[in-house]
Amino acid sequence: MRATARQALKETLLVYLVCIMLVGGVKSQTSSLDETRTLAEQGDVSAQYSLGLMYQRGEGVSRNDTESAKWYRLSAEQGYALAQVNLGQMYADSIGVPENDVEAVKWYRLAAEQGLAIAQYSLGNMYAIGIGVPQNYVEAVRLYRLAAEQGNASAQYNLGVMYRLGDGVDRNNAEALKWYRMAADQGDASAQYYLGNMYDNGEGVPENNAEAVRLYQLAAQQGHVRAQLSFGYMNYIGEGMPKNYIKAYAWWSVAAASGDSDAKTILNDFAKQLKPEELSRGQALASRCSVSYYKDCD
Repeated sequence: MRATARQALKETLLVYLVCIMLVGGVKSQTSSLDETRTLAEQGDVSAQYSLGLMYQRGEGVSRNDTESAKWYRLSAEQGYALAQVNLGQMYADSIGVPENDVEAVKWYRLAAEQGLAIAQYSLGNMYAIGIGVPQNYVEAVRLYRLAAEQGNASAQYNLGVMYRLGDGVDRNNAEALKWYRMAADQGDASAQYYLGNMYDNGEGVPENNAEAVRLYQLAAQQGHVRAQLSFGYMNYIGEGMPKNYIKAYAWWSVAAASGDSDAKTILNDFAKQLKPEELSRGQALASRCSVSYYKDCD
């Protein structure tokens, strides 16, 4: 369990570009671009940020990551937090600028110190993994908590992981449940899966197969592969729900289609146990489930 959860942390410590327009919606028209450029060239920080965003998105102008980074930098150097976090992300992912994790950390930190939740979360990721800074779980937890308390679902989930593993904090399943639940309630698929896993195993909470099934299904319907595998298993053994081999096959099939090696192995073995008619029904349901983006799976 610990190894699995730790790997999940590494897989889900993601940083995101902030795509928020503070000066109104992007109209994707030449007039909007010209007006924004005029203000940006006059030193308006919001316009500089907005122009960078327009180049990044290709809205009203051909996408140009180098130009995007240029305008983000001008805005960031004037202290604009959203531009700082986006510039940091561009350095982290080598978008429009050479990859430079130290520079990414620099810009994340400047934005985080202004209280921007996404920057606190992103900087927390750098400390948790040890990219651009020495690995420091205590600092990662501090930053995740700042972002989580502002309602950032990804930070809430990662903080839950840290409590579950005991990295940077004393291991505490009650706290892990608390933060998982907050993130799950916002629709975070990883949080839904791991909260379901805790209910499934009775870890820090009374075992509740029905609640585990509910949470696995929510995550599975968002394309979370491990949740699809687990939801298929609950259908197979009939825990928390009626036993249903056809649904089990379908969910294992969509998980296998995503490349999950465990799902492929389970699916191949299970297919040999099914009657031809059951296999045909399972394949048809899997196809319907896949093309409906996991919504038509009953």
